[in-house]
Formats: sequence, C-alpha cells, structure tokens
Amino acid sequence: MAKKDVISIRDFSKKEIEDMLKLAEKIDSMAEEKRLKLLAGKKLATLFFEPSTRTRLSFESAMQGLGGSVIGFADANTSSTQKGESLKDTVRTVEKYCDVIAMRHSLEGAARAAAESVSIPVINGGDGANQHPTQTFLDMYTILKLKKKIDGLVIGFAGDLKFGRTVHSLALALSHFNVKLYFISPDSLKMPQEFLDEIKERGTNYIETENLAETIPELDILYATRIQKERFYDLAEYERVRGFYRINKKLMESAKPELKVMHPLPRIDEIDYELDNTPYAVYFEQLANGIPVRQALLCRVLGVL
Repeated sequence: MAKKDVISIRDFSKKEIEDMLKLAEKIDSMAEEKRLKLLAGKKLATLFFEPSTRTRLSFESAMQGLGGSVIGFADANTSSTQKGESLKDTVRTVEKYCDVIAMRHSLEGAARAAAESVSIPVINGGDGANQHPTQTFLDMYTILKLKKKIDGLVIGFAGDLKFGRTVHSLALALSHFNVKLYFISPDSLKMPQEFLDEIKERGTNYIETENLAETIPELDILYATRIQKERFYDLAEYERVRGFYRINKKLMESAKPELKVMHPLPRIDEIDYELDNTPYAVYFEQLANGIPVRQALLCRVLGVL
C-alpha cells in the first residue's frame, strides 16, 4: 500500500481493512522507543479548511509519536485560499514542504481532487458530508478491541445519517462482514440511497427505523451521531429534528448488558453526561484509538511496515 492515498473506504478491500487493523494492533503494542524511529525525518502537513479537534490533533500526535514532524494550518482563514488561491495550487505548494498531507475540507470530493494534483500521499480527514475513512478505521479497530470480532454483530447507527460522513464510511466498511445493521433516524435524515444500494448489493442485512427505544434491545453496538447544524440550509428544519434522540440511563434499561455506545464526537445533547461513567460508554476510548490507527495509516502510505 506504499504511496497509496486514503481518500474513500470504497478504495479498500476487506483484506486491506483487516490488514490495516492488524498493523494498528502491532503499533499499539510496540515499545515507544521503536515507534519513534518509524517515521523519523518525515514531515506531515495538516491542511484543515474546516474545524476539527480530534482528527487534527490525533494526526499530529500520531506523527510526532512516530518520530516525524508536523506543519500546516487549522484555520483556512490563515491560508492563501483567502486571497483566492485554488485548492490545487495550495496542495501543490505544500507538497514541496512535506512527505504526506492530511486534509479536511467542506466540499465533497476535495480530498480526491487534492490527491490527483500531487505526487505525495493524501489522507482524507473528512470531505463535507461524504466520507471520513480514517475515522472508519479507528471505529473498526474499536469494535474489534471491544468485541474481539466483527462478524455476527448487530450494529445500530442513530442520529444524522444523511450528512454523517462517519456513518457513511463505517457502514460501507462493515458491509464487507457478516453483520446486521440498523439505521435509526428521523425521516428527513435517513441514510442516503446510494449507500443503502451499495450495502444491499454486498448482501448485508439492514433495517431502517425511527424508533430507537424498540431497537436498543437488539444491539451489540450503538453508534450515535450528533445532528449537524452546519450541514443544514434550513435552520427551521434543524430545530425540528434537534434532540430527536436522547441516549441516557433510562434508555439503557432495555439494552443488553454488554452493549457499547460509540460516538465520533463532538456531542451536543444526544448522549447524557450521566452515561459517561457507565460500562456502556466507550466514546473516549474510541477517540484514543485514533492514535495507533492513524500511525498505521501514515506508515503504510509512506512505505513503512
């Protein structure tokens, strides 16, 4: 996988996904002294045209933990795009200063356009409402660590499935495995048909519903997402669906004791803080898994390990 971009989870076969998870596990258990030598002298550029906390900081932490260094920006207002510079010229400029680019952009397809403009690897940290493949790898790694398997699980996605790029990517990755999926959302935020068609084509069993309470008893994993205000053109519609689901201890009364609640974060009001100290909550463990997973991705695209 040396020199391969990480743009869409569609670009990865089941075997490549499994191999990446094994590499993340290997790096996770590696001695710090050995990890620090893996990308010594290499440089990562983080180009975040859209706000980010976890993805950007975990990329930076991952690279530094491999002995590499980081340049870049966290605010597009500080870049020459504010002067009218095109994305193509921005990445072609940055290419001269680094070995790999990790970027986030509000426009769908921006990461692929960037990758086609440069010769170094580009890693997609989220492009609009499209995909978020590195989040998918860390989500898959989290599920595997928690459940010791993926095949046979029943996994529910709740919240904003229309604009939720983490949901889109993860559902596609899971459709390589023998799983049952529930897509739980208000009607206006349903999973886009193109993703459902692809999942169905792979033979994955899925059910669409609005009723989270009735679905909870069936689930091994509940993957919650926030209602993304920034994706709505009509704020009245946002206010109508805001707070549609509330995941709290009362809801968990009918859940399996071993149910795990995941969330890509940030959360707004969809998960009560009272759930944080229960065995169900794994979302902070989930985000910590971003370090070894993104280290695995960086190593692979740069031809190491």
